[in-house]
Amino acid sequence: MSKYLVNKFLYTVDRDPDLVERYREDPRGTVEWWEDQEAGRILNCHNGEASTWLRFEDAERAALAGHDYPALFELGAHPFLTLTLFIAMFERDYDEPLGFQKEYARRLSHFSLPYPDYAT
Repeated sequence: MSKYLVNKFLYTVDRDPDLVERYREDPRGTVEWWEDQEAGRILNCHNGEASTWLRFEDAERAALAGHDYPALFELGAHPFLTLTLFIAMFERDYDEPLGFQKEYARRLSHFSLPYPDYAT
């Protein structure tokens, strides 16, 4: 798994309100665009470089495109990055305070220690 690339996607999308909305509305398109156009630029690669570490693995791409944060957690994405981005995207859909955070915790509750390694 290219944890660094997944985490870089989560981090860069979360820092741009327009990208947050784009990812919320068109996750698959945003993931494909970012992988094709932004990954190399953001990681300061030379034009034309085509290394496998600049591509998501199929499971990563599917989890990102499906907003599947439990799968991202299982794959080793940093939990703080997934939580902050998905709060930005989905907190507004809940009526109760901390509604999304509670849903996040519920959907990850089946994990027990030791948690997946999210070191990059």
